[in-house]
Parts: sequence; structure tokens; C-alpha cells
Amino acid sequence: MRQTWRWFGPVDRVSVEDALQAGAEGIVSALHHVPTGDVWSLEEIRKRQRETRAGGLEWELVESIPVSEAIKTGGAEAVAHIAAWNTSLENLAHCGIRTVCYNFMPVLDWTRTALRWKAGTGARAMRFDLVDFAVFDLFILKRDGAAAAYPDAIRAAAETRLPEFDTDARDALAANIGAGLPGSTERYSLDDLRRLIGIYADIDAGKLRKRLIDFLSEVAPVAERLGMRLCCHPDDPPWPLLGLPRIMSTEADYAAVLDAVDLPANGVTLCTGSLGARADNDLPGMVERLGPRIHFVHLRNVSREAETVPCSFFEDEHLAGGADMVAVVAALLKEEARRKQEGRVDCNIPFRPDHGQDILDDLMRSAQPGYPAIGRLKGLAEIRGIMRALEHPQFGMT
Repeated sequence: MRQTWRWFGPVDRVSVEDALQAGAEGIVSALHHVPTGDVWSLEEIRKRQRETRAGGLEWELVESIPVSEAIKTGGAEAVAHIAAWNTSLENLAHCGIRTVCYNFMPVLDWTRTALRWKAGTGARAMRFDLVDFAVFDLFILKRDGAAAAYPDAIRAAAETRLPEFDTDARDALAANIGAGLPGSTERYSLDDLRRLIGIYADIDAGKLRKRLIDFLSEVAPVAERLGMRLCCHPDDPPWPLLGLPRIMSTEADYAAVLDAVDLPANGVTLCTGSLGARADNDLPGMVERLGPRIHFVHLRNVSREAETVPCSFFEDEHLAGGADMVAVVAALLKEEARRKQEGRVDCNIPFRPDHGQDILDDLMRSAQPGYPAIGRLKGLAEIRGIMRALEHPQFGMT
């Protein structure tokens, strides 16, 4: 498995040099400053490559080329945005970058109610609190029809908790939920959210899935021709939010999309944290069954506070939480061995230690939430230890 590290560019407070010292072999990055729907030019791609090489590593994977709301809703700019996406693929391939991660979550991408919640150890972690989210939806956003989305117990708990949210706390909660993609400069105000939610009023999960399949029908053949791999990140968290459908939350969701656009280029970003927020997702089994189409892996762990869907959870240490990381890594190494027997050029599956708790000096660095230096180094070291143990001849994984 190839060890990679996410870097948000020169604005990132964790440098490429830090990633190199942590043991990373390659960089995952994106052109966050390029507006959604615009082409990633050769000039901008080469500039990011130079910036990465200056730190001693190569930019190997893209995360992410944003998929515009127009593409998801079938808006007037959808055709132009898909054309720009394909041109960006052409330019990335020209520069030697072959793997692109993306997501297809409507309006909100990854969503947390707290970005630096204090864990029991004193570390800071990202957290999704279902009651806090209900407070936002019911009493801050005041979304039409929100009450029907929550069971009586959650609505009652939200009403009880509401007095704890003064003006500053309400603003902070709204800012966390409207934060947008990691690394992005886009932020959603309450009015933005209301407007965007309204656009989806007549779009259910079936219609959104069709839009994804239509999108992949346009971009996956281009990726196939270029020798590239596209990999869709799961919903985070993996259930509907704010009345918006989410369609990449389970194994069945992935199987439907992979079958509909049955090209090797159309693949999976297996995120053990996002998928692991649902107790009904069998992560090692998903590796086994989806393995040939897994092009990228995010290894992280969450601790669920209930086994229901939805539930509250927080970003735990990489070897804690609900995901059996040893079983997942073992399944990935088995898939790599199978690929080597087939002679696949992509036999080494790239992964990165996804997210991490702020610990030690991270607490003063104020890096991108979820992307500290030492917390991720710790996670990478723990995962590397699993790999080394399983690859030892005594255990027969090589």
C-alpha cells in the first residue's frame, strides 16, 4: 500500500516537508483556489507540482475536482461544467497525475457540528452531534419540514439544549456546518443554505443517482482513454441531511453506480471513517467485494455513540473506534496480492491517514481542522505498523 498525505497547498500550516518526515511517499492535493466549474489549467497544475517537489515529494493524487451543484441538479451550466471537468482530466493526465477523488454530496460536503471538540484525553477532534445538528436545523436554519426529519426524542433533546446556544454559539455552529469542502474558501450563509436546499426540492435519491450516472457516463470514458482512475468518496456522514438526498452511503449505493457505468476507471474511494459512521457497513467485506474498483483509501476511525442511523460520533484515534483497522488493512493487502497476480499496473493501492486528532504541538499550530501534523503522523505510524506486521513472512500476507 502506498502511503500518501493530504496537503492543501502553500497556505497549509502542515508542510510537504512535514509529510516527508512523517513517512509519506506521495502527496494528495487540489487546486482549491480555482472556482468550481472552471478548468484546471496546465499552468496551475504545474505550479502545484513545483510547490510539492520543492518539499521533496510528488503530487500523485487529486482530491478533489469539485462537482458543481449545476451538475448535481441538472442546472443550465451543467454541460459547460462537465466539459471543464473533462479538460481538467486531460491536463492532469498530461502532467502525469492519474487518480482523481471526488464526491457527489448535495450542498453540504463533509459535515461536523464541532471542529475541535475536546476528547477525554485532552486531544481535539471533529464531532457530529445529532442533537446539535437538530438544534441548527430546527431553530437556527428553521428549515421548512425539519421537524419530520427527527424522532420525538431528538426533537425534545434539541429543544432542551437550545438555551445553551447564545448568539456566539449559534454563529459558531452555523459556521461549522456551512464550512464546505476542506481547503475550500467557499462558506455557506444561512440564506445560501436555504436557497440551495430549495433547488433540491424536487430531487430525490433516485434523481440524484441518475445525475451521478449521467455525469460518470460523460467523464469515465475520458478517464478510461487517458489511463486515469476516478474514485467517488462516500457521503460524510452517510445519511440524508437537511432534507437533501445522499446516495453514496452504503455498499449497495456503490454497487449500483459501478454497475451502471461498468468501466475500470469508475471506482471507489473507500473511507473507513465516513462509511464507518454506519454500523451496518461491513468494511472488510466491502474491501473484498468492491476491491477491484477501489482506487484510493482513506483510513480513519470514528466512535459511534449509538448503533442507529443517524447517530452522533466523533473522530477517534486510528486504532480506536468502530472500524476494525487490522481487518481492513488485511483485506486491502489481500486485494493488492490479487492485483499483482493479475499483473495490474495499479497493484499498489494508495491510502492516506485521514483526519487525526490535534495532539501535542498540533494544539498550537491551528492547521486545517482534521488535518494536524502530529495526529496524522501518529495514525500513519499505527497503520504502517499493521502493514509491517501483516506483511511479515510469519503471517503469510506476502
